[in-house]
Amino acid sequence: MKKLVNDVHSVVRETLEGFALAHADLVDVHLDPDYVTRRPPKDEGKVGLVSGGGSGHEPLHAGFVGLGMLDAAVPGAVFTSPTPDPIVEATKAADRGAGVLHIVKNYTGDVLNFETAAEMADMEDIRVATVVVNDDVAVEDSLYTAGRRGVAGTVLVEKIAGASAERGDDLDGVAAIAARVNEQTRSMGLALGPCTVPHAGKPSFELGEDEIELGIGIHGEPGYRRGRMESADALVEELYRRVRDDLGLRSGERVITLVNGMGGTPGSELYICHRRLAQLLEADGVVIERALVGDYVTSLEMPGVSVTLTRVDDELLGLFDAPARTPAWK
Repeated sequence: MKKLVNDVHSVVRETLEGFALAHADLVDVHLDPDYVTRRPPKDEGKVGLVSGGGSGHEPLHAGFVGLGMLDAAVPGAVFTSPTPDPIVEATKAADRGAGVLHIVKNYTGDVLNFETAAEMADMEDIRVATVVVNDDVAVEDSLYTAGRRGVAGTVLVEKIAGASAERGDDLDGVAAIAARVNEQTRSMGLALGPCTVPHAGKPSFELGEDEIELGIGIHGEPGYRRGRMESADALVEELYRRVRDDLGLRSGERVITLVNGMGGTPGSELYICHRRLAQLLEADGVVIERALVGDYVTSLEMPGVSVTLTRVDDELLGLFDAPARTPAWK
């Protein structure tokens, strides 16, 4: 597998250096330990938001640092949780005197390391609340998790909770909004092929020419079944049914949709998928209030797609529409 890298062991560092040069108006990048903070910081007296996880899912999380979203993000090595030390430093940087919310995808390493970091921050008199995102309906437990995985729905939690913090809600209030978005969000994805972690040098799994993996995880974890390649419409229908049924969507309800590319899927194919998703929702009497289509939470160069639905009311929709300006959300 060919990759545009210099040294497989310096991918994260050189990525951060390039990110800093490209977005110097929006973020500050800190090295040793590695974390990214918002430029300029938000006002004193407002809740800070910190998220993070293994690299390889760009633009998640650093791409969503900025006005109206995250105050700091902590990248680990590719597909590897960051250690507690940089999480603590990011938490200290994000604290504006009103406490900090950790938004954590449900992977064992992420949960444990953010939990340790929260305890360390507490010893420095920083109050931390945590919301664990677990929107993936594909499997209950996997190689990296106890319980459901956190996947593309994380972006919607970050956006809506970020707006809650920006309007001045206290820590308990921001955490409650984040938890509410998580509770109203479901996702599922599929892969047409594998990705290759740079330092591994070989594909993370193998699929036959006519095979797909349904319920794939964002690190290439197995889904709930392998099947034959079908039309885009048929595949979207399967993703939609699983997500809809788990969320318990009913006619007349309102949603935000996210058709998310996994890193190696052309935009044209994502819009074909959104087309079918919109048709299915309309047939079920569900109103699409806002729609996102693009690469938000990727798995390196994996060809694939995920579908996310978030049930919204007037408050959540208003927070979603609130201003945000980050490298990946403007």
